Amino acid sequence: MEEIDRRIVTLLAADGRMSFTDLARETGLSVSAVHQRVRRLEKRGVIRGYAALVDHDAIGLPLTAFVSIKPIDPSAPDDVPERLTHLAAIESCYSVAGEESYILKVRVTSPLGLEELLQQIRASANVSTRTTVVLSIPYEHRAPGLTPGEEANGPA
Repeated sequence: MEEIDRRIVTLLAADGRMSFTDLARETGLSVSAVHQRVRRLEKRGVIRGYAALVDHDAIGLPLTAFVSIKPIDPSAPDDVPERLTHLAAIESCYSVAGEESYILKVRVTSPLGLEELLQQIRASANVSTRTTVVLSIPYEHRAPGLTPGEEANGPA
């Protein structure tokens, strides 16, 4: 990836609503050149979309936790993500190496809400769980620090 494209990706990751005019100013390109590059990055799948960052406390979901899960029956089909898609409190599902099969990032209203969600996860997917409650979030959704020779998914 060209250095100028890395700069555009970094700027948009930090502020997905940045205008083409502001991107042009920050990169030294014309507005039309920035527009073409952004469209090309979208077409290539480097930029997959744009989203609003939500204040979860403000919408009544102040408790964040990570739930590690592993199947009770290791010989059962690996369809856990499909079994859990109906649970809206699950924000992210990561397939991981290690003792657990998946780690879920969840957001709920309270400790009682977390307890109820854990019961739903166990019943829906036939898994055991290990939960880590988040005490604070110093930062998240950081823009990638792309440097020359580095692609969006890791070193070249």
